[in-house]
Order: sequence, then C-alpha cells, then structure tokens
Amino acid sequence: MDSIRTSAKAVIIEHGRVVAVKKQDEHGFFYILPGGGQEPGETLVEALRRECQEELRADVSVGDLWVMREYIARHHEFAEQHPEVHQIEFMFLCSLADGVTVVDAPLVEDQQLGVEWLELEGLERSRLYPKALRALIAGLGRRAGRLTIYLGDVN
Repeated sequence: MDSIRTSAKAVIIEHGRVVAVKKQDEHGFFYILPGGGQEPGETLVEALRRECQEELRADVSVGDLWVMREYIARHHEFAEQHPEVHQIEFMFLCSLADGVTVVDAPLVEDQQLGVEWLELEGLERSRLYPKALRALIAGLGRRAGRLTIYLGDVN
C-alpha cells in the first residue's frame, strides 16, 4: 500500500430518508454517502463541504462526527479491483443549509449517475455502501442518543 487516504462523508437524514449518490456497476445500481477525499491543507469539515457542493450542489451544515471506518480493500469483496486502497472515512451527521433542497444533481464525476433520497425503512436491503452502515443509518431515526462509533475495517 502506497498511502492511506482520508475522506469525509455526510449522513443527511430528512423525513425518514437519507441522501445518497447513485452509481452503477456490473451488478446494477448502488449508492454511497456524499463526500470524498481530503486534500492537503484542508480540514475534514472543509473537505466535506466542498464535496457536498460538488456532488449535491448543496451547502451543508456539518455536525458531530458519528462513525469512523477503515477500508482495507484487500480484505473485502472488491479486492481484485482496488487491491492497494486503504482509506479512513470520517462520517459526520449533517443537515442541509436553511432553505436548501437536494434534487438530482448534475454529474460531477464519471461514475456518478445522480442523487437519490433512500427510505430508511428497508435500507438494510439496499445496495448502500459501506454495508455495515445500513442498519446504523436506519436506526438513527429511532434513536435519540448518539455515540461516535469506530467500525474498524469493514465493508
């Protein structure tokens, strides 16, 4: 592995739904949380705001750090495609800036097909990645207290 990449992701929940970036692979559509890689000299919060502006075309208010996840590709199902990837993701609870709505944003990268709001009910059966977050995000609407969670190296 050449280096460890850090990234910031947004968990934005409104009206029983979470916003996700829509992508496609050989198995069909899948979803990831908005956000992306941190650039040198940029804080995680700055990276997250920039990435949300790029992917969602929306300003966000960044709240508490909620989940940290490591992803070491060689340990998971996509090892053949990206064997050298080692990424640490910091997932923050966020909200849209006042008066902002997210609609299907224009494409900003080759693999982004658009943006969708996914229902929390049944989220465990969706192709939202990382898989370990599906139940945690779905449970956010049912739980008042919040803890910071370190997931470790999971997919």
